[in-house]
Amino acid sequence: MTVLFVNGAKMDLDVEPDTPLLWALRENAGLTGTKYGCGIGECGACTVHIDGQAVRSCTATVGDAAGRTITTIEGLAQKGALHRVQQAWIDFDVPQCGYCQSGMIMAVAALLAEKPQPTDEEIDAAIDNICRCGTFQQVREAIHAAAKA
Repeated sequence: MTVLFVNGAKMDLDVEPDTPLLWALRENAGLTGTKYGCGIGECGACTVHIDGQAVRSCTATVGDAAGRTITTIEGLAQKGALHRVQQAWIDFDVPQCGYCQSGMIMAVAALLAEKPQPTDEEIDAAIDNICRCGTFQQVREAIHAAAKA
């Protein structure tokens, strides 16, 4: 058994320590908001927070995350209120197909926690998630709006 602390809840999961965190979250914890994209940490669809840092969960293992605080897209909203990034995504119609969006939102939330008013250059350096639909202009607008919220 491995103990994970996910979205404020303690979870005892019967998985090997070398299991990718992505699969433990999706298959064992039932949290399917975190998406599988590439499996090699490049696209960012699987981004979650571990101790507040954006991490690609397809390359992080359960052992890496054991005993640490994990937040998935399902845990980003608090007390029934959307996170400011989630609200900005809605306000600026960011998603098209939406597949990459949970990981993108998680990456942006981590960026704003670290840099509350990021410049375009800081956004470009920090947000390297891939959106096949090409909504990057809406993403940038939403990030700046969330930074002001």
